[in-house]
Amino acid sequence: MTAPAAPPPRIQTDDRDPGRLRLAGQWTLEHATEVGKCLEQVPDTVTAIDAGDIDRLDSLGVLELKRFAQRRKLTIEDFSFREDHRALVGAIHDVSDERPRGKREFGVYAALARLGFAVTDNWKEALALLGFLGEVLVKLLRLFRQPSRFRPTATVFHMEQVGLDAVPLVALLCFLVGAVVAFLGANVLRDFGATIFVVELVSIAFLREFGVLLTAIILAGRTASAFTAQIGAMVSREEVDAMRTLGLDPVDLLVIPRVLALLLMLPLLTFIADIFGLLGGLTVGAYSLDIPPQQYLARMQDTIELRHFWAGLVKAPVFALVISLIGCLEGLQVEGTAQSVGERTTSSVVQAISLVIILDAFAAIWFMEVGI
Repeated sequence: MTAPAAPPPRIQTDDRDPGRLRLAGQWTLEHATEVGKCLEQVPDTVTAIDAGDIDRLDSLGVLELKRFAQRRKLTIEDFSFREDHRALVGAIHDVSDERPRGKREFGVYAALARLGFAVTDNWKEALALLGFLGEVLVKLLRLFRQPSRFRPTATVFHMEQVGLDAVPLVALLCFLVGAVVAFLGANVLRDFGATIFVVELVSIAFLREFGVLLTAIILAGRTASAFTAQIGAMVSREEVDAMRTLGLDPVDLLVIPRVLALLLMLPLLTFIADIFGLLGGLTVGAYSLDIPPQQYLARMQDTIELRHFWAGLVKAPVFALVISLIGCLEGLQVEGTAQSVGERTTSSVVQAISLVIILDAFAAIWFMEVGI
Protein backbone atom coordinates (compact mmCIF):
# COMPACT_ATOMS: atom_id res chain seq x y z
CA MET A 1 0.00 0.00 0.00
CA THR A 2 1.23 3.45 -0.85
CA ALA A 3 1.20 6.25 1.75
CA PRO A 4 -1.54 8.87 1.26
CA ALA A 5 -0.42 12.09 -0.36
CA ALA A 6 0.25 14.99 1.99
CA PRO A 7 -2.69 17.42 2.02
CA PRO A 8 -1.81 20.69 0.30
CA PRO A 9 -2.26 24.02 2.07
CA ARG A 10 -5.80 25.39 1.96
CA ILE A 11 -7.77 28.26 3.42
CA GLN A 12 -11.42 28.63 4.37
CA THR A 13 -13.48 31.37 5.94
CA ASP A 14 -15.34 30.99 9.19
CA ASP A 15 -19.10 31.10 8.59
CA ARG A 16 -19.73 32.52 12.06
CA ASP A 17 -17.00 35.20 11.75
CA PRO A 18 -16.37 36.42 8.16
CA GLY A 19 -13.30 38.38 9.27
CA ARG A 20 -11.60 35.23 10.58
CA LEU A 21 -9.67 32.91 8.22
CA ARG A 22 -8.83 29.27 8.95
CA LEU A 23 -5.67 27.62 7.58
CA ALA A 24 -5.22 23.88 7.11
CA GLY A 25 -2.98 21.38 5.33
CA GLN A 26 0.81 21.42 5.12
CA TRP A 27 2.48 24.84 4.96
CA THR A 28 5.97 23.64 4.14
CA LEU A 29 8.72 24.11 1.57
CA GLU A 30 7.36 21.19 -0.44
CA HIS A 31 4.17 23.16 -1.10
CA ALA A 32 5.78 26.59 -1.56
CA THR A 33 3.86 27.37 -4.76
CA GLU A 34 0.49 26.41 -3.25
CA VAL A 35 1.24 28.49 -0.13
CA GLY A 36 1.75 31.60 -2.26
CA LYS A 37 -1.42 31.00 -4.26
CA CYS A 38 -3.50 30.47 -1.13
CA LEU A 39 -2.34 33.72 0.46
CA GLU A 40 -3.14 35.62 -2.76
CA GLN A 41 -6.76 34.45 -2.47
CA VAL A 42 -7.28 35.79 1.05
CA PRO A 43 -10.01 38.47 1.00
CA ASP A 44 -9.26 41.96 2.24
CA THR A 45 -11.87 41.71 4.98
CA VAL A 46 -9.81 39.23 7.03
CA THR A 47 -8.63 40.63 10.37
CA ALA A 48 -7.65 37.42 12.22
CA ILE A 49 -6.17 34.08 11.15
CA ASP A 50 -6.61 30.71 12.87
CA ALA A 51 -3.64 28.44 12.06
CA GLY A 52 -4.59 25.78 14.58
CA ASP A 53 -5.61 23.27 11.90
CA ILE A 54 -2.25 23.32 10.06
CA ASP A 55 -0.84 19.78 10.02
CA ARG A 56 2.81 20.69 9.37
CA LEU A 57 4.57 24.06 9.49
CA ASP A 58 8.19 24.87 8.68
CA SER A 59 10.25 28.04 8.40
CA LEU A 60 9.01 28.81 4.88
CA GLY A 61 5.40 28.73 6.02
CA VAL A 62 6.12 30.99 8.98
CA LEU A 63 8.01 33.51 6.80
CA GLU A 64 5.23 33.56 4.20
CA LEU A 65 2.65 34.19 6.91
CA LYS A 66 4.84 36.91 8.40
CA ARG A 67 5.21 38.69 5.04
CA PHE A 68 1.46 38.34 4.46
CA ALA A 69 0.81 39.92 7.87
CA GLN A 70 3.10 42.85 7.03
CA ARG A 71 1.30 43.44 3.72
CA ARG A 72 -2.14 43.39 5.41
CA LYS A 73 -0.98 45.49 8.41
CA LEU A 74 -1.55 42.58 10.77
CA THR A 75 0.59 41.58 13.76
CA ILE A 76 1.74 38.22 14.99
CA GLU A 77 -0.84 38.50 17.77
CA ASP A 78 -3.59 38.30 15.12
CA PHE A 79 -2.54 34.68 14.43
CA SER A 80 -3.41 31.72 16.59
CA PHE A 81 -1.05 28.73 16.27
CA ARG A 82 -0.94 25.27 17.73
CA GLU A 83 1.08 24.87 20.90
CA ASP A 84 3.78 22.78 19.19
CA HIS A 85 4.19 25.43 16.45
CA ARG A 86 4.64 28.44 18.73
CA ALA A 87 8.32 27.83 19.50
CA LEU A 88 9.19 27.79 15.78
CA VAL A 89 7.12 30.89 15.11
CA GLY A 90 8.71 32.75 18.02
CA ALA A 91 12.25 31.83 16.98
CA ILE A 92 11.76 32.91 13.36
CA HIS A 93 10.01 36.09 14.47
CA ASP A 94 13.00 37.02 16.64
CA VAL A 95 15.70 36.44 14.01
CA SER A 96 13.72 38.09 11.22
CA ASP A 97 12.94 41.22 13.19
CA GLU A 98 13.42 44.06 10.71
CA ARG A 99 12.91 46.94 13.10
CA PRO A 100 15.65 49.60 12.77
CA ARG A 101 18.26 49.66 15.48
CA GLY A 102 18.03 52.38 18.03
CA LYS A 103 20.31 55.33 17.48
CA ARG A 104 23.37 55.57 19.65
CA GLU A 105 22.97 58.18 22.33
CA PHE A 106 25.65 60.82 22.70
CA GLY A 107 24.43 62.55 25.85
CA VAL A 108 26.29 62.89 29.15
CA TYR A 109 24.45 59.92 30.66
CA ALA A 110 25.31 57.65 27.72
CA ALA A 111 28.96 58.78 27.80
CA LEU A 112 29.18 58.03 31.52
CA ALA A 113 27.59 54.62 30.92
CA ARG A 114 30.13 53.76 28.20
CA LEU A 115 32.94 54.95 30.46
CA GLY A 116 31.67 52.76 33.27
CA PHE A 117 31.45 49.72 31.02
CA ALA A 118 34.99 50.35 29.75
CA VAL A 119 36.39 50.71 33.27
CA THR A 120 34.63 47.54 34.41
CA ASP A 121 35.87 45.60 31.38
CA ASN A 122 39.46 46.80 31.85
CA TRP A 123 39.30 45.95 35.55
CA LYS A 124 38.18 42.40 34.71
CA GLU A 125 41.01 42.09 32.18
CA ALA A 126 43.53 43.25 34.81
CA LEU A 127 42.23 40.72 37.34
CA ALA A 128 42.35 37.95 34.72
CA LEU A 129 45.95 38.86 33.84
CA LEU A 130 46.95 38.90 37.51
CA GLY A 131 45.36 35.51 38.10
CA PHE A 132 47.00 34.11 34.97
CA LEU A 133 50.37 35.41 36.19
CA GLY A 134 49.92 33.53 39.45
CA GLU A 135 48.98 30.32 37.65
CA VAL A 136 51.99 30.52 35.33
CA LEU A 137 54.40 31.24 38.21
CA VAL A 138 53.07 28.28 40.20
CA LYS A 139 53.49 25.96 37.23
CA LEU A 140 56.95 27.33 36.49
CA LEU A 141 58.00 26.46 40.04
CA ARG A 142 56.44 23.02 39.56
CA LEU A 143 58.99 22.34 36.83
CA PHE A 144 61.72 22.10 39.48
CA ARG A 145 59.84 19.23 41.16
CA GLN A 146 58.68 17.64 37.90
CA PRO A 147 61.30 18.35 35.20
CA SER A 148 59.57 15.96 32.80
CA ARG A 149 56.91 18.62 32.22
CA PHE A 150 59.46 20.94 30.60
CA ARG A 151 59.26 21.11 26.77
CA PRO A 152 62.78 21.96 25.53
CA THR A 153 61.98 21.46 21.83
CA ALA A 154 59.02 23.84 21.93
CA THR A 155 61.02 26.38 23.95
CA VAL A 156 63.91 26.39 21.46
CA PHE A 157 61.48 26.66 18.55
CA HIS A 158 59.82 29.73 20.06
CA MET A 159 63.22 31.22 20.92
CA GLU A 160 64.04 31.09 17.23
CA GLN A 161 60.66 32.58 16.30
CA VAL A 162 60.61 35.47 18.78
CA GLY A 163 64.35 36.09 18.93
CA LEU A 164 66.44 35.10 15.94
CA ASP A 165 63.78 35.97 13.36
CA ALA A 166 63.27 39.41 14.93
CA VAL A 167 66.95 40.45 14.88
CA PRO A 168 66.93 42.10 11.40
CA LEU A 169 63.85 44.18 12.16
CA VAL A 170 65.05 45.26 15.61
CA ALA A 171 68.53 46.11 14.31
CA LEU A 172 67.27 48.14 11.34
CA LEU A 173 64.70 50.16 13.28
CA CYS A 174 67.04 50.91 16.18
CA PHE A 175 69.83 51.96 13.81
CA LEU A 176 67.48 54.39 12.06
CA VAL A 177 66.04 55.74 15.32
CA GLY A 178 69.57 56.26 16.65
CA ALA A 179 70.43 58.22 13.52
CA VAL A 180 67.27 60.34 13.81
CA VAL A 181 67.96 61.13 17.48
CA ALA A 182 71.51 62.20 16.57
CA PHE A 183 70.24 64.43 13.74
CA LEU A 184 67.63 66.12 15.93
CA GLY A 185 70.04 66.58 18.81
CA ALA A 186 72.71 68.02 16.53
CA ASN A 187 70.27 70.61 15.11
CA VAL A 188 69.59 71.93 18.61
CA LEU A 189 73.09 71.65 20.08
CA ARG A 190 74.80 73.18 17.05
CA ASP A 191 73.41 76.61 17.98
CA PHE A 192 75.24 76.41 21.31
CA GLY A 193 78.47 75.02 19.88
CA ALA A 194 77.93 71.77 21.80
CA THR A 195 77.62 69.25 19.00
CA ILE A 196 79.89 66.84 20.83
CA PHE A 197 77.15 66.29 23.42
CA VAL A 198 75.24 64.32 20.81
CA VAL A 199 77.32 61.36 22.02
CA GLU A 200 75.79 61.54 25.50
CA LEU A 201 72.31 62.20 24.11
CA VAL A 202 72.24 59.12 21.89
CA SER A 203 74.04 56.85 24.34
CA ILE A 204 71.97 57.64 27.43
CA ALA A 205 68.69 57.69 25.48
CA PHE A 206 69.29 54.27 23.97
CA LEU A 207 70.88 52.54 26.92
CA ARG A 208 68.20 53.65 29.37
CA GLU A 209 65.01 53.92 27.32
CA PHE A 210 64.92 53.56 23.55
CA GLY A 211 66.71 50.23 23.25
CA VAL A 212 64.46 48.24 25.56
CA LEU A 213 61.29 50.22 24.76
CA LEU A 214 61.57 49.92 20.97
CA THR A 215 62.37 46.23 21.26
CA ALA A 216 59.42 45.61 23.58
CA ILE A 217 57.02 47.52 21.30
CA ILE A 218 58.23 45.60 18.24
CA LEU A 219 57.74 42.28 20.03
CA ALA A 220 54.38 43.39 21.42
CA GLY A 221 53.15 43.89 17.86
CA ARG A 222 54.99 40.94 16.35
CA THR A 223 55.07 38.27 19.05
CA ALA A 224 52.02 38.94 21.22
CA SER A 225 49.80 38.86 18.14
CA ALA A 226 51.45 35.63 16.97
CA PHE A 227 50.92 33.98 20.37
CA THR A 228 47.27 35.00 20.43
CA ALA A 229 46.60 33.87 16.86
CA GLN A 230 48.36 30.52 17.32
CA ILE A 231 46.67 29.60 20.60
CA GLY A 232 43.35 31.09 19.48
CA ALA A 233 43.34 28.95 16.35
CA MET A 234 43.95 25.87 18.49
CA VAL A 235 41.07 26.86 20.78
CA SER A 236 38.72 27.35 17.81
CA ARG A 237 39.70 23.93 16.42
CA GLU A 238 39.11 22.40 19.89
CA GLU A 239 42.72 21.24 20.13
CA VAL A 240 43.04 22.75 23.62
CA ASP A 241 39.95 20.80 24.74
CA ALA A 242 41.51 17.66 23.32
CA MET A 243 44.66 18.30 25.39
CA ARG A 244 42.60 18.56 28.56
CA THR A 245 40.71 15.39 27.62
CA LEU A 246 44.04 13.56 27.31
CA GLY A 247 45.06 14.79 30.75
CA LEU A 248 47.61 17.33 29.45
CA ASP A 249 47.92 20.84 30.85
CA PRO A 250 47.66 23.54 28.14
CA VAL A 251 49.73 25.91 30.30
CA ASP A 252 52.63 23.44 30.34
CA LEU A 253 52.39 22.78 26.60
CA LEU A 254 51.47 26.18 25.17
CA VAL A 255 52.19 28.95 27.66
CA ILE A 256 55.38 28.12 29.56
CA PRO A 257 57.55 27.48 26.44
CA ARG A 258 56.49 30.84 25.01
CA VAL A 259 57.04 32.68 28.31
CA LEU A 260 60.51 31.17 28.79
CA ALA A 261 61.47 31.88 25.17
CA LEU A 262 60.56 35.55 25.47
CA LEU A 263 62.19 35.88 28.90
CA LEU A 264 65.46 34.63 27.41
CA MET A 265 65.37 36.46 24.09
CA LEU A 266 64.10 39.94 24.96
CA PRO A 267 67.22 40.87 27.00
CA LEU A 268 69.42 39.66 24.13
CA LEU A 269 67.39 41.63 21.60
CA THR A 270 67.63 44.67 23.88
CA PHE A 271 71.43 44.37 23.86
CA ILE A 272 71.39 44.17 20.05
CA ALA A 273 69.06 47.19 19.90
CA ASP A 274 71.45 49.19 22.10
CA ILE A 275 74.41 48.31 19.89
CA PHE A 276 72.67 49.28 16.65
CA GLY A 277 71.20 52.44 18.15
CA LEU A 278 74.69 53.54 19.17
CA LEU A 279 75.95 52.64 15.70
CA GLY A 280 73.26 54.88 14.20
CA GLY A 281 74.47 57.80 16.30
CA LEU A 282 78.09 56.97 15.45
CA THR A 283 77.31 56.94 11.72
CA VAL A 284 75.62 60.34 11.85
CA GLY A 285 78.45 61.73 13.94
CA ALA A 286 81.09 60.51 11.48
CA TYR A 287 79.39 61.58 8.23
CA SER A 288 77.36 64.64 9.22
CA LEU A 289 78.78 66.13 12.42
CA ASP A 290 82.52 65.78 11.72
CA ILE A 291 83.05 63.63 14.80
CA PRO A 292 85.52 60.85 13.90
CA PRO A 293 84.57 57.36 15.11
CA GLN A 294 87.63 57.23 17.38
CA GLN A 295 86.65 60.49 19.07
CA TYR A 296 83.01 59.40 19.30
CA LEU A 297 83.93 56.12 21.00
CA ALA A 298 86.44 57.81 23.30
CA ARG A 299 83.85 60.37 24.37
CA MET A 300 81.31 57.64 25.00
CA GLN A 301 83.80 55.65 27.07
CA ASP A 302 84.70 58.70 29.21
CA THR A 303 81.17 59.93 29.87
CA ILE A 304 78.80 56.96 29.90
CA GLU A 305 78.41 54.94 33.10
CA LEU A 306 77.51 51.27 33.21
CA ARG A 307 74.44 52.01 35.37
CA HIS A 308 72.65 53.43 32.32
CA PHE A 309 73.01 50.09 30.56
CA TRP A 310 71.71 48.12 33.55
CA ALA A 311 68.82 50.57 34.07
CA GLY A 312 67.56 49.66 30.61
CA LEU A 313 68.39 45.97 30.61
CA VAL A 314 66.72 45.24 33.96
CA LYS A 315 63.33 46.19 32.46
CA ALA A 316 63.58 43.65 29.63
CA PRO A 317 62.46 40.55 31.63
CA VAL A 318 59.48 42.46 33.04
CA PHE A 319 58.38 43.54 29.58
CA ALA A 320 58.92 40.00 28.27
CA LEU A 321 56.69 38.57 31.00
CA VAL A 322 53.94 41.10 30.31
CA ILE A 323 53.99 40.58 26.54
CA SER A 324 54.00 36.79 26.70
CA LEU A 325 51.29 36.57 29.37
CA ILE A 326 48.95 38.93 27.52
CA GLY A 327 49.48 37.13 24.21
CA CYS A 328 48.82 33.69 25.69
CA LEU A 329 45.89 34.77 27.88
CA GLU A 330 44.08 36.46 25.00
CA GLY A 331 44.60 33.34 22.89
CA LEU A 332 43.07 31.11 25.57
CA GLN A 333 40.08 33.47 25.82
CA VAL A 334 39.12 33.01 22.16
CA GLU A 335 35.49 31.87 21.91
CA GLY A 336 35.84 29.58 18.90
CA THR A 337 35.06 31.84 15.93
CA ALA A 338 37.29 33.54 13.39
CA GLN A 339 35.94 36.92 14.46
CA SER A 340 36.91 36.21 18.06
CA VAL A 341 40.47 35.33 16.99
CA GLY A 342 40.80 38.69 15.21
CA GLU A 343 39.33 40.65 18.12
CA ARG A 344 41.56 38.96 20.69
CA THR A 345 44.65 39.44 18.51
CA THR A 346 43.95 43.16 18.25
CA SER A 347 43.26 43.35 21.97
CA SER A 348 46.54 41.60 22.85
CA VAL A 349 48.62 44.04 20.78
CA VAL A 350 46.88 47.10 22.24
CA GLN A 351 47.15 45.82 25.81
CA ALA A 352 50.77 44.76 25.48
CA ILE A 353 51.97 48.04 23.94
CA SER A 354 49.97 50.15 26.40
CA LEU A 355 51.16 48.24 29.45
CA VAL A 356 54.79 48.27 28.29
CA ILE A 357 54.74 52.07 27.89
CA ILE A 358 53.02 52.57 31.26
CA LEU A 359 55.52 50.33 33.06
CA ASP A 360 58.43 52.06 31.33
CA ALA A 361 57.15 55.45 32.46
CA PHE A 362 56.85 54.32 36.08
CA ALA A 363 60.29 52.69 35.92
CA ALA A 364 61.87 55.88 34.55
CA ILE A 365 60.35 57.96 37.35
CA TRP A 366 61.43 55.46 40.00
CA PHE A 367 65.02 55.24 38.68
CA MET A 368 65.22 59.03 38.66
CA GLU A 369 63.99 59.27 42.24
CA VAL A 370 66.46 56.69 43.57
CA GLY A 371 69.31 58.15 41.55
CA ILE A 372 70.02 55.24 39.22
